[in-house]
Amino acid sequence: MFIQTEPTPNPATLKFLPGQTVMTSGTADFPDPEAAERSVLASRLFRISGIERVFFGSDFVTVTKADPVDWAHIKPAILGAIMEQLQSGYPIIDEAVEAQGSDADDSPVIKQIKQLLDTRVRPAVAQDGGDITFHGFDRGVVYLHMQGACAGCPSSTITLKMGIENLLRHYIPEVIEVRPVVA
Repeated sequence: MFIQTEPTPNPATLKFLPGQTVMTSGTADFPDPEAAERSVLASRLFRISGIERVFFGSDFVTVTKADPVDWAHIKPAILGAIMEQLQSGYPIIDEAVEAQGSDADDSPVIKQIKQLLDTRVRPAVAQDGGDITFHGFDRGVVYLHMQGACAGCPSSTITLKMGIENLLRHYIPEVIEVRPVVA
């Protein structure tokens, strides 16, 4: 198995591409070792000294390191952990990933926001090793949760304000502003 790596806009985060499916549906964000308890792979990655966050996408794993840690020192251990897990045949997540909530009760504006996020924003952000999920809409303000490489990325504020906010305001007049939600 050959696992490729790609840099992300966040210099503390590296994207690992194993060339196979990581998550069959949705994404999984592990901001700390306690959140990783439901994933054997995430727990294993957090045991590597200097790992601060782990994120699983459809076909990638992003890992965020502490600032003083050098990628050259931890990258081989990360590659080994991912390779072992994927070759074992055991599931990445111990339990089914919870659905992100029912859309049945959403207002037309919220449905339109989610559709734009799913079709225009999330695919682009996934290319950089992250994800952005809808958290809420209140009085013209859209609240989004940054995950993976997007969490803590220096350019995430620009992405939110100049990219996502402009896109949503263009298509949905009810949207006034976009703000990040900290987990």
